[in-house]
Amino acid sequence: MSLPHVLLIHGWTGSGPDHWQSWLARTVSEHGGLADMPHFSDPDEPDLATWLRELDTHLEAAPADRERVVVAHSLGCYLWLHHAARQGIGHVDRVLLVAPPAPDHPERAIKSFFPAPLDPAGLRRAATDTRLVVGEGDPYCSMTASKQLAEALRIEIDVLPGAAHINTDAGYGEWPSVLKWVRSKTVPLSPR
Repeated sequence: MSLPHVLLIHGWTGSGPDHWQSWLARTVSEHGGLADMPHFSDPDEPDLATWLRELDTHLEAAPADRERVVVAHSLGCYLWLHHAARQGIGHVDRVLLVAPPAPDHPERAIKSFFPAPLDPAGLRRAATDTRLVVGEGDPYCSMTASKQLAEALRIEIDVLPGAAHINTDAGYGEWPSVLKWVRSKTVPLSPR
């Protein structure tokens, strides 16, 4: 069985070269998988409509002869929720939503993404399986808000002790557990 096609959706300000998403893209490619890590327009001042158009382009380019996996981080999770709530979209096999910020995040630059649609039926139309992973102590989203999001979306949640926003600042450069999930849907996900 061939490795999946992995589409990595970054969040606000993007994911730098030391971020686990960049590591995952390199590692998947090195092991014979296909990784697509687009750089969405103006990541410091993201526009939802622009990002949705760009996401559509990347989803349409995904090969149909491989399992299609989406791994979103932070604001990218809300991009996926907006995508999934639309009608007539394509279907992927699996989605991992990692460390979304709280729905009431105060940053003005990302306001076009809120409120996000919390549409469990849309998530099921968009992907066969969707899972949420959050870090304990995330400064951008409380554990209560994270669990409420998982409940509203009717999806499974993994809580990583001490992982904060699951980014470079929290020590997430290499993250073998996310690679295992991409390759074989190994759950629950564990810390680095």
